[in-house]
Amino acid sequence: MLKPLRILLSTSKGPPSRSCSRYVSRMRYLNRLKEDDSLCAKALENSCIFLFHRLSPLLQRTVRGTFRPATFNSSDVQLILERLGYDRFLLQESVLIGCSEQNQAQFCLDVGELDQAAVEEECEGNFVELRKSFFLLTGSEVPLVAKGQALLHWHQTNRFCSATGQATQRNQAGSQRFCRSSGTVHYPTMSPVVIVLVSDGKRCLLGRQSSFPRGMYSALAGFCDMGESVEEALCREVAEEVGLEVDSISYSSSQHWPFPHSSFMLGCHASVSPTHTQLDVDYTELEDARWFSLEEITLALQLKSPPRRGDPPVTWLPPKHAIAHRLITEWMEQQRERRVTSCFRGSDES
Repeated sequence: MLKPLRILLSTSKGPPSRSCSRYVSRMRYLNRLKEDDSLCAKALENSCIFLFHRLSPLLQRTVRGTFRPATFNSSDVQLILERLGYDRFLLQESVLIGCSEQNQAQFCLDVGELDQAAVEEECEGNFVELRKSFFLLTGSEVPLVAKGQALLHWHQTNRFCSATGQATQRNQAGSQRFCRSSGTVHYPTMSPVVIVLVSDGKRCLLGRQSSFPRGMYSALAGFCDMGESVEEALCREVAEEVGLEVDSISYSSSQHWPFPHSSFMLGCHASVSPTHTQLDVDYTELEDARWFSLEEITLALQLKSPPRRGDPPVTWLPPKHAIAHRLITEWMEQQRERRVTSCFRGSDES
């Protein structure tokens, strides 16, 4: 019988602290910005702006050779727009994405109307396709970049009301669009997706789609069907894609993922019987799927960057910001702990 999904939610440890109070203050300030257009417009005047060009974020190389998202004060963005001959009021199209520890509002702006090369030269950076940028970025700003791209894409594809066909207008924060004709308010949406790392106790199962970069493998994933629970969707996806029946499930964590059009990833671990591990891959869903040993996973996780074109083929894994990477790392750590425990037991018995 399938064991129930185990869920443990923990957002803090120990007694409440002053930092927790700052968090509450920041969240309430963000909420006021979403609800009060005039307050949000004022916050935009002294905000931090992340720039995009046709949904690709602007990155800058640091002195250490790493990359970070390029950010500018709103006044600097206004000057850039003016120097490039564009209306400074384009800044009003910025979308609210967060708030710093110092309560400075953070926005994103897509300058796709401007010449890409001119903006890159002016800002001393490069616009990099989002998937590629995930392999270049290492800082905590990555979720903001993903959120910004997702919200910008949602606004670009929801300019008309699905009920009336009339044009919709956004609020100042960009947290909603509304139809004046019907009074309908539209909010950004995410599609629920289960992503699962399957294990037989000693190996983990990874698959790849034909759209993946050469040599990359990841955890199995699929969209939840209407009316399904997480458990039902997970068991169905594993059965459909690789022909295995899941014995038990444990919840790991969740993540917003901007692909293909904003997904809400629900990460889980699942086990199958070690006596029923023969794969029956559905090649309409996957290009390949296979079991990986702890040694193979450890080696793949040691790769600092994807192989370059012309390099010999090698197995590599999703970037650290991806929930699939987290699931694989958790499995590796669990396997190592088991081996250590087994060694201690063996020495005690001897």
